[in-house]
Amino acid sequence: MSVHLSTPEDYKTLLDKFDTWLFDCDGVLWRGDELIDGVVEVLHMLRCLKKQVVFVTNNATKSRKSYKTKFDQLGVEAHVDEIFGSAYASAVYLSSVIKLPKTKKVYVIGMGGLEEELRDEGISYLGGTDPADNTLETFSLANFTLDPDVAAVVCGLDTQINYTKLSKAFQYLTRNPGCHFIATNEDSTYPGADGLLPGAGSISAPLRYAAGRAPICTGKPSNTMLDCVKAKINFDTERTIMIGDRLNTDILFGQNGGLSTLLVLTGITEEADITGPYASPIVPDFVTQALGDFRAVDKLKAP
Repeated sequence: MSVHLSTPEDYKTLLDKFDTWLFDCDGVLWRGDELIDGVVEVLHMLRCLKKQVVFVTNNATKSRKSYKTKFDQLGVEAHVDEIFGSAYASAVYLSSVIKLPKTKKVYVIGMGGLEEELRDEGISYLGGTDPADNTLETFSLANFTLDPDVAAVVCGLDTQINYTKLSKAFQYLTRNPGCHFIATNEDSTYPGADGLLPGAGSISAPLRYAAGRAPICTGKPSNTMLDCVKAKINFDTERTIMIGDRLNTDILFGQNGGLSTLLVLTGITEEADITGPYASPIVPDFVTQALGDFRAVDKLKAP
């Protein structure tokens, strides 16, 4: 059963117990381009307490470098080496786990951030933001030439998804022997500033159905993402906590990695999802309304 944090003492207990704090971003730090109240102050508090701060996001539309720009624009302190995105995890998976030969290519359904991470790992790609694939023209196999060097299809969130991209990806998955199928993440939705929108999992779903196979997921809740973090940052799992707004990605990710978990209710998950008659079987260790609630510890300070 989850512990619902409410008193200043509750929040201080967590501050004392954990040295490394992993944060999801969308729905925890911000919604769309709107910063959630109290986030800057709480992150500053953690840094003053010499806590290790890490940002772990399933957002694959931005590279770590461009994501750093978003932090800067919203006035949130962050460093590139503290940011781990699912686009980065996908690129590292291709280069370091699959060890994709330099002569091979990747077909991309996704946006510029995913392409940037692939380039940084020295991986050649097709599709993505290529104007030839961002078209509403009718797709025809008669005008399509299969590239035999495409050895993987990587699918992330793509706000310009179309039938041409799905058709080309399907051809590679079903006609190129041994073609890998990778999803940056399988979030069904994501929280925009004005409400929920279809997520990357909804983009890859047609390919799963058409090709009759499931992709390897490199984002949360997969351990692949945590392996990327562990490769760059040293931390004690027993003194590490994962903070997120989504049960089946953030909280499950923490549980899969042996971390403690804190659910905030500023994004996807609502109170009824953890306490109602249809409550999820995924149970976080702790629950609070918002990250800004940690400001309550200020009340414990002597006047």
